[in-house]
Amino acid sequence: MDLNNPFVQVKVENIVATVTIGQPIDLEYLDKALPNVEYDPEQFPGLVLRLENPKVTALVFRSGRMVVTGAKSTPTLIKAVKKIIKMLLKYYVTITSKPRIQIQNIVASANLGAEVMLEKVAFLLENTMYEPEQFPGLIYRMSDPHVVLLIFSSGKMVITGAKSEDEVFLAVRNVYLKLKELGCLREVKREEEILSEELEGLEVGKSKKKITLKDLEI
Repeated sequence: MDLNNPFVQVKVENIVATVTIGQPIDLEYLDKALPNVEYDPEQFPGLVLRLENPKVTALVFRSGRMVVTGAKSTPTLIKAVKKIIKMLLKYYVTITSKPRIQIQNIVASANLGAEVMLEKVAFLLENTMYEPEQFPGLIYRMSDPHVVLLIFSSGKMVITGAKSEDEVFLAVRNVYLKLKELGCLREVKREEEILSEELEGLEVGKSKKKITLKDLEI
């Protein structure tokens, strides 16, 4: 992101996607045949399938629809889906059409690298909700891209509702530039900057000449 701020950080925490194979699945059979699955139809209608590598969880439904969670990138999601499909084929589940993958929600975290004046944001920015007595974060419903951001005074954020990783980065870029434009960001000194200043102070102190009584003689 071209923000002129190297301290802005973005991390995808979870991708939730649906996968459709277009035909019914015998869950009772899978419960007996597959390892690492849980199936209790009286408690939940789907079969829970867990992968270790990549570490994701799939909820498999009788309709042939799956919900996959836990991936932290689109390539990881695709890799997980391919692994699940190969597993189903290995255990003689007939799949005649190409699975359709659709990302439903991406949850990400970010750090703007600056403190945010939330009261000022709530006053100047539309589509926000801020009630510090109830919750310390400000909720901002962004229209482009269509996501919801939970912003804290520390500059940390949670982003939800994105449909792609590009939307996550675009949302962080847009909110950073908007808050900077409104004058709602307060730059904070980094530990490295503080240490550098302290070291400079020590060097200046060492270079100063020590004044003696002789120097004060007229």
